[in-house]
Amino acid sequence: MKQRIYRAFVELSNNPFQTKLLKKFAQSKLSKPMIPSFYKTFQINLEEAEKNIGEYKSLHEFFIRRLKREVRPINQQLTMVVSPVDAKVAAFGEIDQEQNFYVKEQYYSLNELLGSKQKAEEFQRGSFLILYLSPRDYHRIHSPLDATINQQQTLGGNSYPVNDAGLKYGKRPLSRNYRVITELEDDGRKCLVIKVGAMNINTIEVTHSEQHIKRGEELGYFSFGSTVILLFEENFVTFDDIKVNQSIQMGQPIAVKK
Repeated sequence: MKQRIYRAFVELSNNPFQTKLLKKFAQSKLSKPMIPSFYKTFQINLEEAEKNIGEYKSLHEFFIRRLKREVRPINQQLTMVVSPVDAKVAAFGEIDQEQNFYVKEQYYSLNELLGSKQKAEEFQRGSFLILYLSPRDYHRIHSPLDATINQQQTLGGNSYPVNDAGLKYGKRPLSRNYRVITELEDDGRKCLVIKVGAMNINTIEVTHSEQHIKRGEELGYFSFGSTVILLFEENFVTFDDIKVNQSIQMGQPIAVKK
C-alpha cells in the first residue's frame, strides 16, 4: 500500500488536477514527515546522500537529492562512455535502416522521437540504450562523455507511464511524452541524451548552461522519475557487457568508443 501511495507522487496520474495537487504537496513543507517512510519503503541508502535526512525540507527536495561525490566514481578512460544516471537497463540495441528501434514489443520511429526527419537520418544504423529510473534511484542526470553541447531541444506535451507496463501497453510513450534532448558531440560524432518525462509531470530541469561538459558533470534532473534514452551515431560505440534489467550506477562504463 505504501509503495502505491508514494509511487503516485513520482509517477502521478494523467488527471491534471490530481497531478497539480500531488506535485504541490510533495514540494511543500507538509510532505516532510513522509520522508522517513519514503526512504524505508524504497530502501534508499541514506549514507550516499549529500545531506542528513533532517535537512531536507520536503519530499520533493529529498527526491532530487545530490549524492556525496565519492559514492559515484566516474570512469575516466577516454575510450569509455559512462552511464548518465542510476537506473535499470530497459533495452538496448541497433537502430535499423528504416530509422526504427524495438522496445517491449513496440517499434519506435526516430522521426517521431526526434521530431525531425533530417535528425533521424543522422542516427540511422546507430545504436540506442534505454535507462529506466525507479522511485528509489538518484534522479540527477550527468554527461556520459567529454563533449561539446551543440543544442538543447524540448518536444512533446503530456506524458504517460514509462515503466514496464507503460512501455508494453502504452502508445509509444518514449517518442510521444514530453522530453528534453541534449545533443553532445565528441570528436565529430554525436550522442543524444533524451530525458523523457513520466505520467504528465513534465518536470525536467536543465542545470548545465555552458557549451562544454565533462563526463560525470551534471546536465539536469528529473523532479519526478522517468527514463533516459541515449542515441549514438553509426560506428560510435559498442556496448560494454550490459544486460537488460541490469542495475547500473552513474559513472559506470556502459559502452566503448570505436
